[in-house]
Amino acid sequence: MKNIPLIGYTDRLSVRPGETIAFKVSSAATEAYSAHLVRSISADPNPAGCGIVEEDASAYFTPARFPSREQAFQAGSYGVAHAQLTAEAGQEIKLSAIVFPTKRDDGDQVVLACGAMEMLITPGGGAGFRFGRALAVTDQPLTLRRWYRLIGSLGRDGHLTIRQEPLGRSFEDACEGYVRSGQTTAPGLSGHPSVAARIGQTGPSGHFNGKLEAPEIQVDGQICAAWDFSQDIHSTTARATTGPDMALINHPARAMTGSRWDGSEMCWRHKPEHYGAIHFHDDDIYDFEWKTDFTFTLPDDMPSGIYVMRLAAGGHEDAIPFFVCAPRGKPRAKLCVLVSTFTYTIYGNHARPDYDPSWQTRMADWKAYPHNPAEYPQYGLSTYNYHSDGSGICHASHRRPLLNLRPGYLTFGDTPCSGLRHLPADSHLISWLHARNIDYDLITDHELHCEGVDAITGYAALTTASHPEYHTGETLDALRDFRDCGGALHYLGGNGFYWRIARHQEDDGLLEIRRAEDGIRAWAAEPGEYYNAFDGSYGGLWRRNARAPQELVGIGFAAQGEFSGAPYQRVCNDPHFDWVFQGIDDDILGAFGFSGNGAAGYELDHCDTRLGTPETVTILARSITHDGAFMLVPEEQLTHLTNLSGGPAGDVMHADMIYFDVPGGGSVFSTGSITFCGSLPWNNFDNNISRLLENVLRRSL
Repeated sequence: MKNIPLIGYTDRLSVRPGETIAFKVSSAATEAYSAHLVRSISADPNPAGCGIVEEDASAYFTPARFPSREQAFQAGSYGVAHAQLTAEAGQEIKLSAIVFPTKRDDGDQVVLACGAMEMLITPGGGAGFRFGRALAVTDQPLTLRRWYRLIGSLGRDGHLTIRQEPLGRSFEDACEGYVRSGQTTAPGLSGHPSVAARIGQTGPSGHFNGKLEAPEIQVDGQICAAWDFSQDIHSTTARATTGPDMALINHPARAMTGSRWDGSEMCWRHKPEHYGAIHFHDDDIYDFEWKTDFTFTLPDDMPSGIYVMRLAAGGHEDAIPFFVCAPRGKPRAKLCVLVSTFTYTIYGNHARPDYDPSWQTRMADWKAYPHNPAEYPQYGLSTYNYHSDGSGICHASHRRPLLNLRPGYLTFGDTPCSGLRHLPADSHLISWLHARNIDYDLITDHELHCEGVDAITGYAALTTASHPEYHTGETLDALRDFRDCGGALHYLGGNGFYWRIARHQEDDGLLEIRRAEDGIRAWAAEPGEYYNAFDGSYGGLWRRNARAPQELVGIGFAAQGEFSGAPYQRVCNDPHFDWVFQGIDDDILGAFGFSGNGAAGYELDHCDTRLGTPETVTILARSITHDGAFMLVPEEQLTHLTNLSGGPAGDVMHADMIYFDVPGGGSVFSTGSITFCGSLPWNNFDNNISRLLENVLRRSL
């Protein structure tokens, strides 16, 4: 697979004045590459709108040139012991482990190795045991997704034996392979034990795909190294019961059901011995660990906003975004915009199954970002994709290049609109704020998670952008407390506050998602694997964790359709709310837009008092939704004929635009549609959606 000639990432996504951000770049050019800082105003490349708009920010970062160098990265998770293991010649050595293979491979898949000795699965699917050039192999392939115990032995006479024993319910018999090593006595052994890969001079190879538990090494009948993966499940270290601990590289999935799991307990914290397996993959990759090319310490007077470090060399370009927050505790504006970096990361490098190379024509015509994750899977895919063995990807990190986190990136390349999501789509709001001369600061999920409500205290109002989908309990607490302490909370998206995620305690750049129970899911977590490994919390929807979105913003996810939009219709004629519609003569709102060609589209949220919508809510407008274009989300559907509303599905497949006050002086305004912000720039920002939002925001500032 071909790599991108010029690409980079940062060690952090958000930064405050006085703090330092590091840039890590790989450039295949022979000459130095240039670095030029700009502030992003619009990241929509559509020439029918305002296009890419950026302001020079050289006053804060002097343009510079840096030497080009290519930086390598290595996919595949594995474990390697912290210390070596040795055994003298002539001793009997035994390696054993329990495995659950999930993929056939053209090469060896190493289960457990130490020095020149390795127990493996061969390309033919049988178990193998190798020492040097000698290899013993069973003649019975292991069945995928079945448990086996593998035992490899090196006898005192130098003979090799490999045995595979099916575990649990099985119609297979145990079988063995045997080979003479060519030596009359067992040779010595020296090396760092490893699991799920061999460690050579050029790095790891022979990655194993599947679950692995209870690896053990014996010398003359004595256990000299053994690991229990059910201990410290939250950690990136595999604890040894005997011998050295083991570092886990590229974050394989923990809290996986093991060979002893029988369904009697669904939470790994309650019966960890049933969760003694780790799932390794040959395409796990979450931190490229590139060396830093240059750093940037932000000056104190740098305004909050979205910034892009633009790189160029040899006819190639890259654009690395990062987000500048105001100094902690010192707001510089009354309005705070929440940048949903957790959602950006979870979707990072989403290779859509409908991607087509024909999209490149539009990308070139619009001068859009030219690279798509579907063409570069080696950079690590998103949690909306699958591993090479067919299991769902449950980890995400921003410490690698995220191709879809680039200005001008097209998510949908064949739609009659801009076809944007996430950062480029959120720039519709940013460009509107600039066009309407509304001052703002940014905050990201990182600050909300770490600092709580203190990160946003002092602002009169806070607004989301198009899609704040993924949250921790800490970020939800911060938003709730802001609202309840008198803040005006504006939710300008759809499908928000939907999935619960966990952040790793040892690596704050690593996120975990378990797609449990129901919801619109890219993949389904396996039974028994619904609890996050990072913190032990129950994964899945916040709705299943007693925090439905309706409790926070009055509305929650109800329906999904294609990337198309429809208008809202005004339904509130109460004079008390005429201020919302001041200057608007039409009752039809947002029959236009750069996202789906309508203000209410793609994913829609509605009110539901059973889930927490306040009785005092006022529905200002409701989308004119065509039944055939949308489907109810699974958590709303009961059977093919019935749903939770008790009425026709069409009655609940709409977006509700609402307003309500809360005790303490706070308020909530919600739009319930992912495509709402895409209508703001229409007609050079002169339209009824633009006017409505300005009426609402200015009242709260």
